[in-house]
Amino acid sequence: MKAEARVFKSLADETRLKILWLLMGQEELCVCDIMRTLGITQSKASRHLRYLFNVGLVTDRREGLWMNYRLAARPGSYAEKQLKLLGEMLESQPEAQALREQLTRNLEAKRRSKQGECGGAGDFRLEVI
Repeated sequence: MKAEARVFKSLADETRLKILWLLMGQEELCVCDIMRTLGITQSKASRHLRYLFNVGLVTDRREGLWMNYRLAARPGSYAEKQLKLLGEMLESQPEAQALREQLTRNLEAKRRSKQGECGGAGDFRLEVI
C-alpha cells in the first residue's frame, strides 16, 4: 500500500495536477513549456517534476541543456489507472481546458520563433491568459 499512498500524495498538489494534465495532452514537454504555461519558475517546475519522477508518474530525457518529460505509468498499472481517472475528472473543468489552450498557444509561438527551442533568442512571445 505504500506505492499507492505515494501516488495519492503526489496528486495532492495543484501544481503537480496541472503538470500531469499538460503531459496527458502531449507526448513530451520541455520544462520550459511547463514553466511558461503555468507561470512558474524553473526551480518550482523542476522540483515538482522530480517529485513526479520519483513516484514513477513521469520519465525524463535530456536534450542538450534541456529536460523533457513524459508520462511514465505502465499500461494497466495502478498509477496509469489513477492518471486515467484524473484525466476524466479534469477534462470538463474550464481551468483545465484553459491550461491546454495556453499550452497550445505557447507551443505554436515556440514553433514560429527563429530558434524554435527553449531558451533561444528570436521572436518568441508569450501570451498570458
